[in-house]
Amino acid sequence: MVIKVFVATSSGSIAIRKKQQEVVGFLEANKIDFKEFDIAGDEDNRRWMRENVPGEKKPQNGIPLPPQIFNEEQYCGDFDSFFSAKEENIIYSFLGLPPPPGSKVTKPPEEASSLPNGDVTGEAQSTTEGTEKAEESGQHEAQKEGSEDAGELTGSPEKNEEEGETATEEVQ
Repeated sequence: MVIKVFVATSSGSIAIRKKQQEVVGFLEANKIDFKEFDIAGDEDNRRWMRENVPGEKKPQNGIPLPPQIFNEEQYCGDFDSFFSAKEENIIYSFLGLPPPPGSKVTKPPEEASSLPNGDVTGEAQSTTEGTEKAEESGQHEAQKEGSEDAGELTGSPEKNEEEGETATEEVQ
């Protein structure tokens, strides 16, 4: 399967050029096979792209602007769709490609297995729970470090005796 990216190599629009560069750069960086098709210099490419972008995806004027992305004959989307898929980390699904070997692709919730307690495997704790635990842990560590820095005065006498000192000896 080859991803087809329809671009306009001689576009006068800086915004279009930047969008095209972002799509092509991302595909290159992730070693995703693709082929660029220039719609500015080839009328056949332009016609094919315009005919194969679904009607509901065309702008109001009916002429889709590059970049437009296809997987062979299957329409994937325009730049905005690509950008959203990239941000949501679902780019391979967007492109209709299997994820690369060794990638950590999370299962959709309906495919995740349920545990006896009703939890679903792979679910992360809520952000507030995680934040509260991190804050508690940080406070505990800070208190622990603070007591160590205070010359072991607040430490247990047993610990100090093990080190050959007692709390009363340090105070004198």
